[in-house]
Amino acid sequence: QVQLVESGGGLVQPGGSLRLSCAASGLTFSRYAMNWHRQPPGKGRELVAAITTAGDSSIYADSVKGRFTISRDNADNTVYIQMNNLKPKDTAVYFCQAVNGQDNNWGQGTQVTVSS
Repeated sequence: QVQLVESGGGLVQPGGSLRLSCAASGLTFSRYAMNWHRQPPGKGRELVAAITTAGDSSIYADSVKGRFTISRDNADNTVYIQMNNLKPKDTAVYFCQAVNGQDNNWGQGTQVTVSS
């Protein structure tokens, strides 16, 4: 079955950086658009960044533009998000999502906490 496993979360000080990874298995990774979402405490889930199947185009939420970069390695079935200049408002559980038409798959999430 499809598995998406996020890693790389943790506690970081404001202004710091983290790189999250999402390793995919059980699917033809190169056929899936990949998204990163986050869910802050007590709030709904929001789209942070998305990348096309070939990795040649990406979009970002306004709140993270210029600070976050999404990328993917189709040979390694992994999608990444590099997060720089982190702010307390970036504190959330971060989820990756694999989408191919009606086929929609989610990881279990990884916690990112930005605090001094």
